[in-house]
Amino acid sequence: MTMISEPGENLRSRAEDFQNALRAWFLRERREMPWRTVRNVYRTVVSEFMLQQTQVETVRPYFENWIKKWSDFAKLAAADEADVMRAWEGLGYYSRARNLHALAKKISKSENVPETVEGWLKFRGIGDYTAAAIASIAQGVPAAVVDGNVVRILARLTADKTLFKDGGASVKHFSMLAKSLMNTAFPGDHNEAMMELGATVCTKHNPQCGACPVKNFCAAFGAGIAAELPKFLPRATKKIALTRALILRPEEILLARHHAKAKRLSELFELPLWEAIFPVTPPRERAFIFEGRRGIADESIVERIYSADAPRGMLPESCAWIAIAELESCTLSGPHRKWLRSILK
Repeated sequence: MTMISEPGENLRSRAEDFQNALRAWFLRERREMPWRTVRNVYRTVVSEFMLQQTQVETVRPYFENWIKKWSDFAKLAAADEADVMRAWEGLGYYSRARNLHALAKKISKSENVPETVEGWLKFRGIGDYTAAAIASIAQGVPAAVVDGNVVRILARLTADKTLFKDGGASVKHFSMLAKSLMNTAFPGDHNEAMMELGATVCTKHNPQCGACPVKNFCAAFGAGIAAELPKFLPRATKKIALTRALILRPEEILLARHHAKAKRLSELFELPLWEAIFPVTPPRERAFIFEGRRGIADESIVERIYSADAPRGMLPESCAWIAIAELESCTLSGPHRKWLRSILK
């Protein structure tokens, strides 16, 4: 009877050769990044928090500015939260900044830096991927990272045609294979090489298979199907339309602050929703002044902004009059700061 081998079995048998080819390429071709110039736990933690859901090129200037302001856990722990949020502004997913700030406070208070994946997982905002990245890159712990880039590489290396319902399912599917391929002698280099390969060569669209350092190990390359993998069920995008009110009075603007326990944009200011200020009266089309678009997770949001006079009566508790001269120091969400700069100038 013919035995059918599992996807990845051949790759596992050549793991050492794969590791060596991957690391040699990485040491030769890796991109210069500010968090790679000096290696320590703090810089790795900051970069990994920033790189969650954010592209490398976007993160670069934020990281450099952050390190100039707060060069270690103690300095970040002593920082004012409003300053931390302003330094993060534009990176999105603002809970990451609060979680990073809280982490710095805990580490500074205990004077104890975790040295294991399990230790890092105890902090809010750190999941399996970030914990493995910090521990392997900064501390040499042989823990494999698995994210979208790694899933894509492993799916192609093994020509795995599994149809995944979402990213979480694909990560779980490939976790054991990633672990079996880990270069335990150089775990940080290995994980960064996998990230780098996925970001620059084994890309989602138009993978550069001819330039791939591990193409000789890739079953999908041999079969000519690399660009087709991995396979996911179509992801639905929620379309949301919001109406905002721009309400000005001499030298002031009315803003609304998200609740401290809000799932997104906690405690950040934005223009108030029209219906929160004028629950009955719809805006007049001639008062329209701006349309902005933003994306959050699986939501595609269109926000139309209308000018209005200051309402009579009580305002919602979330609203406050803010001096226009103080807008730059106010903790606005990134899109609303950008839009208001355009509108008010």
